[in-house]
Amino acid sequence: MRRLWVAAAALLALAGCKDKYADAPVIDTSTYGAGDNWDNPGGDWAESHFSRLTDINPANAERLGLAWEYDLGTQRVQEATPVVIDGVMYTSGNLGRTYALNAATGQELWAFTPEVDMQVNRSACCDQANRGVAVQDGKVFVAALDGWLYALDAKNGAVLWKSDTITDRARGYTSTGAPEVAGNLVIIGNAGAEYDARGYVSAYDTGSGEMVWRFWTVPGDPEAGPQESQALEDALKTWDPNSRWDIGLGGTVWDAITYDPAFDQVIIGVGNGGPYPQKTRSPSGGDNLYLNSLVALDRATGQIKWHFQETPQDSWDLTATQPMVLAQMDGKPVILHTPKNGFFFVVDRETGKPLAANAIVRTSWASGWNMQTGKPVLTPEYSDYSNGPKIVFPASSGARNWHPAAYDPTRNLYFAPVVDMGNLMFIPPGQENPPHRKNFLNADAALIFTADLQAAAATLPPPMQDAIKALPQWQQVVDMPYSSQLRAIDPMTGQTRWSVDADGWQDRAGVLATASGLVVHGNLAGRLVVRDAETGKALKTIETGSSILAAPMTYRVDGVQYIAVQTGWGGGGWGFVPPYAAAYAKGNRNRLLVFRLDGGETPVPADLPALEPAPAAPAQLQGVTPQMIATGSALFTENCSICHSNQPRAPLPDLRRMQPGVHQAFDQVVLEGLLVSNGMPRWNDLLTPDQVKAIHAFLIDEQTKLRARELQLQAQGKPLDSRSLTILSNF
Repeated sequence: MRRLWVAAAALLALAGCKDKYADAPVIDTSTYGAGDNWDNPGGDWAESHFSRLTDINPANAERLGLAWEYDLGTQRVQEATPVVIDGVMYTSGNLGRTYALNAATGQELWAFTPEVDMQVNRSACCDQANRGVAVQDGKVFVAALDGWLYALDAKNGAVLWKSDTITDRARGYTSTGAPEVAGNLVIIGNAGAEYDARGYVSAYDTGSGEMVWRFWTVPGDPEAGPQESQALEDALKTWDPNSRWDIGLGGTVWDAITYDPAFDQVIIGVGNGGPYPQKTRSPSGGDNLYLNSLVALDRATGQIKWHFQETPQDSWDLTATQPMVLAQMDGKPVILHTPKNGFFFVVDRETGKPLAANAIVRTSWASGWNMQTGKPVLTPEYSDYSNGPKIVFPASSGARNWHPAAYDPTRNLYFAPVVDMGNLMFIPPGQENPPHRKNFLNADAALIFTADLQAAAATLPPPMQDAIKALPQWQQVVDMPYSSQLRAIDPMTGQTRWSVDADGWQDRAGVLATASGLVVHGNLAGRLVVRDAETGKALKTIETGSSILAAPMTYRVDGVQYIAVQTGWGGGGWGFVPPYAAAYAKGNRNRLLVFRLDGGETPVPADLPALEPAPAAPAQLQGVTPQMIATGSALFTENCSICHSNQPRAPLPDLRRMQPGVHQAFDQVVLEGLLVSNGMPRWNDLLTPDQVKAIHAFLIDEQTKLRARELQLQAQGKPLDSRSLTILSNF
């Protein structure tokens, strides 16, 4: 009866605060695009990443130079787009660090570092990311990685209140998205669908921090009592009664929360199912609502108004959590949405019905979209890997991911990074009905991106190699393993007006568009590029020496227009730094760079010193056998490699290069949490001492081999940073 009590309490709470939250905020939607202020990470009420400012234009973009820079003091991922209001810049960094700066000079006004339980790093699939802050009525709202939502005083950074957004801290929840303000509510979701989370979004009173409503995105175990809402009772019909309720089912809302003032609704993008394979998660199938859906919720009550499922029957991590843009098309208020699944959707904001659905990359999970039924034409013969491996397009990293697109209504063009890539997917032997791993990965599917697949196939057992090469999609892998481009796209047709190639499939960054006809973006090589919106021609390229993933933004103070961007490599697949990235050559010092016309030169970090041979490993542990080393290798891949890639110049330590003191304290670090405060979580609940010994033995063996190899390369006068095959299993 627990869930029934929660539902009843929620209804009573809503009844008591109905009048308080009933009035919709007054927002002027007649003006599209940001002006002097950039008042949320998306820029304006439509979150369009479009600016009306025209002082910087194609005729003078060549004059752009550095106005100021700010050292963020970290060396991890940067995904936030700053907010500027009345000359003050507010932004966030990794873990939920928050900064307030003079937007004209870069002078620090205040900085805030949340107290984070660093054990949470074990539940962070995709680095310590944070995608921004919300600002309203003198408060700055930010979510820390461990799920605490903070309201800070905009004048001095003092904590006004903090609320715990995590319902069950025994599960793998984190928070990485920007909060969304909707009137006197602030809404936040969570990440963790690959772990053992059950998704939801929560709304809090901006003044007090008290929770006002919560919407769960997937049903709970029906044996525990009635669902929390009628929407979930309806959704329950689309799930197998024998679903993996114990694991949580996923559906987390880690990004893409947008307030729509035209209908006083909050639109959320829901994430993937967990575990990945539907055959494991919901054995008899079903659409599995509300996974991978856009869901419109009444702002005041949190009750569902409509839903549109973009990827039913998901087995492929094709989330709907990618940023959305509000717009007008043919006189209709619409959502422009390009989720992971490879389609460009134009969705009616009033009804949730799709008005257009066009594939922009290869899609082997569906052959197209049936506009009459509002559903995709599924192709399980090419995508159901429950009985054998399949090559599925697009990859789980997505045709589009969190990197914001920009929409220019004056040109009717949507500018976005797009990756056309697939992945091999299969269920590892013995994982067909796996046990619930508490507070850890429960994806229960293996994948290899097609960018790596031809090289990786040779390492697989011969029968699997034969099965893979017999698949219809194998020739597509051979012909074009991937493409990665910045594209200018017509929303209604999905057709590309122009495109430019990126340096690699990991090279995609957020976009800014301006009314003057500019498209601005960064890249992993450390260049900020200003392009002509009509043609894609590069008008100005600024070498920064710092990898860029985040979307730039623009604002004006005292009549001067500025363009700002945060720099820092990380996010999904963050353990593998591409060799073409500035972060590989020059390190990953996080900076906030701001440019203006007739600014100065941008300081470029020096190259990192050449690699030195790995230090000598200690003698192998007593009683170690080849079988134990093989066991350690498997355990390391399963538990450790998501963070420790053991590649040159990776963000986290290459454990083949451990110093003697680390070897001596290995058990204390792994089992006792000696370095939790540094971000290295303890594992005593999942790994036994014997298993940790096997992992340690494997790493000693690897370090011994690496040192011998690197000493030989050094003697031959060759560089030491040649890389082993990179098989990304997360992004």
